[in-house]
Amino acid sequence: MSRPRFWDPAGERFGIPTFPWRMAPEGFCTRRQLRARGLRPNGQPVAAQVLWYSRRYGGGVRAAYLYRPELAAPVRPMTPAKAAALAAANAARRLCPDCGLDAGHVLPAHLGRCLTCEYGDPLAA
Repeated sequence: MSRPRFWDPAGERFGIPTFPWRMAPEGFCTRRQLRARGLRPNGQPVAAQVLWYSRRYGGGVRAAYLYRPELAAPVRPMTPAKAAALAAANAARRLCPDCGLDAGHVLPAHLGRCLTCEYGDPLAA
């Protein structure tokens, strides 16, 4: 259960209206909820926040910022140039810098090259 210390609808303690987990009133949306509706924040300031305690990611207090959907704008459509740039960037993430082959998946960041170059061909033995 959320602690009452995060209940600050007037924004006196935290500077903006603050609510505990699952206690935010209607009329606010997170970025993800805006995107699901086909909207974007459109440069508006954060209208409120939800705070909660979390044991994930090192513990502590986590925050979700809330926006007003009536001030949001529609998401900009994907242009052919943006789609081509995104496809090229994703293809570059699959390309091994050592052998130059497309690995068929995103290369592990900690290795920086494909598994065959790192560990050898498993079928060669």
